[in-house]
Amino acid sequence: MRSRLFLKIYLTLLASLAAVAVASAAFVWLGRGEEDSGWQGRRARFITALIPPEMDRHSVEATLERFSRAFDADIAVYDRQGSLIASAGRPLPRDIGEGPSRHDRGKFHTMVTELPDGRAVAARMERPFRPVGRNPLAYLALIAGVIGLAAYPVVRHLTRRLERLRAGVDAWGRGDFVTRVPAQGRDEVAAVARSFNKAADHVERLIKSHRALLANASHELRSPLARLRMAIDLYEQAPDGNRKEEIVRNLAELDTLVEEILVASRLDHVEALDVQEAVDVLALVSEEGARNGVDVSGAPATVAGDVRLLRRLVRNLMQNAMRHGSPPVTATVSLAGNKVELRVRDHGPGIADGESARLFEPFYRPSGRSEAAGGWGLGLALVRQIAERHGGTVRHETPPDGGACFIVTLPAHRSAQR
Repeated sequence: MRSRLFLKIYLTLLASLAAVAVASAAFVWLGRGEEDSGWQGRRARFITALIPPEMDRHSVEATLERFSRAFDADIAVYDRQGSLIASAGRPLPRDIGEGPSRHDRGKFHTMVTELPDGRAVAARMERPFRPVGRNPLAYLALIAGVIGLAAYPVVRHLTRRLERLRAGVDAWGRGDFVTRVPAQGRDEVAAVARSFNKAADHVERLIKSHRALLANASHELRSPLARLRMAIDLYEQAPDGNRKEEIVRNLAELDTLVEEILVASRLDHVEALDVQEAVDVLALVSEEGARNGVDVSGAPATVAGDVRLLRRLVRNLMQNAMRHGSPPVTATVSLAGNKVELRVRDHGPGIADGESARLFEPFYRPSGRSEAAGGWGLGLALVRQIAERHGGTVRHETPPDGGACFIVTLPAHRSAQR
């Protein structure tokens, strides 16, 4: 069954062809009538010059005889009353002089020409004594038919691609988020298909990311909640300062985890930062270093971005180094051309070779790490998200003398490049 879109496009094309054919036919028909009228007038003057009214009957018959032999035609001349004046060849019907100006009977064509002096000349021959050409209306009909047949597969191909696009969108709307549509070609339909596939990829990544975030977050929340519940129960039975500190520590851990989940979810939904301001990276790193007991060195450098997100990036790197590495932990800021580089290094056991590729996955737990020790949480995943939202990158290196070093590279602010 043909779709409505296909019928609309194809019928519109056929209607356009029909309109062009009708207009062309009308033009040709009007032009043909004018041509016939002009030819009839010239023909009447020509015959009058050959057989003028003052020519005697014998001369008229001789002239007609010559033309009859030359054109293999039957010719007769009639007066105003339709009476026969002279003829040559086979006799013509008696009423031919009073009939219409043209008769077609079988293979013979009879033509009557009225002369200016009132006489009429009738000629019967196999071919008409006038300009003959092929029927232009037949040509128009043939051209319209050929174009209509040629346009059918083109229109059908176009609408079939639109139908596949619509089917893909419908399937995606029903929840089949892995559905993609063919995007061959360089026209508007292919552009729409590519835009749809790009949007579908983005939404699928968001859904997978949110599902993984929800599953991992629910798992990570169990440990501090269980410890908090146990600490509260023990504190109710025997209030103690250490147990109170345990409760406060677990609450802080829950607060940090929930905040990181909210930040990660927000960054998943934005392509550009809401706030863009000049941030002194060395000053920001120095503040966080003083708060966390990290040695900071380097040169002043400025980047454009969100100071709250950049502060969290620095804090997460430092706290990750202090939690999973060993002191001393150092941070260095440097400016090279149009890039600002931040290095945070610890002197711990470092990262195993097989683990470095998954360092920045949310809640990734290295192999052999116990449940009590916990995974890497969202800290490094947030570092990567924040760096990417600022047009930068983050990577891990293993120094020659051991430990772990995380390097964040961000575009320098224009004022810092001068």
